[in-house]
Amino acid sequence: MKEKIILKTEYMTLAQLLKELDVISSGGQAKWYLQENTVFVNGEIENRRGRKLYAGTMIEIPEIGTFFMTKKGTKDASK
Repeated sequence: MKEKIILKTEYMTLAQLLKELDVISSGGQAKWYLQENTVFVNGEIENRRGRKLYAGTMIEIPEIGTFFMTKKGTKDASK
């Protein structure tokens, strides 16, 4: 099941998402986390903490979940 993450701005960085999900406690830990763990963005392995996540982007963090970026007011395209 995909969990929706509603964007309040045009995009969110991968580090910001990890912090919002409480996977890391500070943005500085993102680089370490991405070196030690696998994160998929739109089905491809991603290790850049500054990767911009726009509406329509799907992020999979094994053992944590799958997340779908969406803008407030848009229809849920993840179903």
